[in-house]
Amino acid sequence: MVDKKRSDSMKNPWFISTIILGVLVIVIIAMGGFSSSGIGENAAGQKVLDFAIRQGASASLVSVSDNGALYEVVLSIEGENVPVYVTKDGNNLIPSLIPLSDDGSGGATENAQRPSPSSNAPKSDKPVVELFVMSHCPYGTQTEKGILPVASLLGDKIDFKVKFVYYAMHGEVEVYEQLNQYCIQEEQNNKYLNYLTCFLEDGNSERCLGAVGINRAALSSCTAAADTKFDVTKNFEDKSSYLSGRYVLFDIFKADNEKYDVGGSPTLIINGAESQSGRDSASLLGTICAAFNDAPEECNTQFQAGSPSPGFGYGTSETANNAAANCGY
Repeated sequence: MVDKKRSDSMKNPWFISTIILGVLVIVIIAMGGFSSSGIGENAAGQKVLDFAIRQGASASLVSVSDNGALYEVVLSIEGENVPVYVTKDGNNLIPSLIPLSDDGSGGATENAQRPSPSSNAPKSDKPVVELFVMSHCPYGTQTEKGILPVASLLGDKIDFKVKFVYYAMHGEVEVYEQLNQYCIQEEQNNKYLNYLTCFLEDGNSERCLGAVGINRAALSSCTAAADTKFDVTKNFEDKSSYLSGRYVLFDIFKADNEKYDVGGSPTLIINGAESQSGRDSASLLGTICAAFNDAPEECNTQFQAGSPSPGFGYGTSETANNAAANCGY
């Protein structure tokens, strides 16, 4: 991780967004908060968004999920995804905290910065590339959008697989999307990259299952078996087992998570070593190609400049290539 000076922080959209959200909290408290009656996820998200817009923030709603005692509302402010938390009665809005030092304090959150490991991966004739993500983590989807063109370009010259972090931060929708993706990779792998490309447009799994032509009967059979084998629904329903009391365990790739000491989304493993890379296709191609004994001709491909934006959608961002940003505990 590169430490930022105070002057640099003032130019950082995340820093600006945090100030905006802090102002929102002060104003909300001064106004007495939201209605004291209980509200649902959609209502909570819309109220936060409406209030942010009334205060002059250029904001849009990315997602809302149930994280136990709180709703997690992800807003896009000035092109950056910023998670905030709302009590279920709608009375209190809590902005996500971004650490100003590297003392390691803080709990499970979608972090703006995290120390990054070495990018030096062992070389091999056919690199094994494992990308660990959470399906609805904005930084996981960002990296997936960057790596998909690389995986398509290199094809069977690499052994590429998307795997999932051992816990899910984004509620039920994430748990069952990951179960679906696991089965598509396992049994309909020739359609997986096309499915993922579609899913990353807007997170609409149902649309993409049809658009790509996924065999739904086979998918249903596989997910039922995997659900039983890996205790997916059992873990989701057993809130006493949640990590830190908030995050459901997701055990499908538990052994690989333990093997590589995976902590968050995204985590890139190349030939068994955790690797650092920018999240644009050109950077990811360079990182992966450096792991070949003899790099193939495809490694000379020039991708267009621009980093994928975090979250869903195929926008680009000049400021969104921070390899330290992640969803993690």
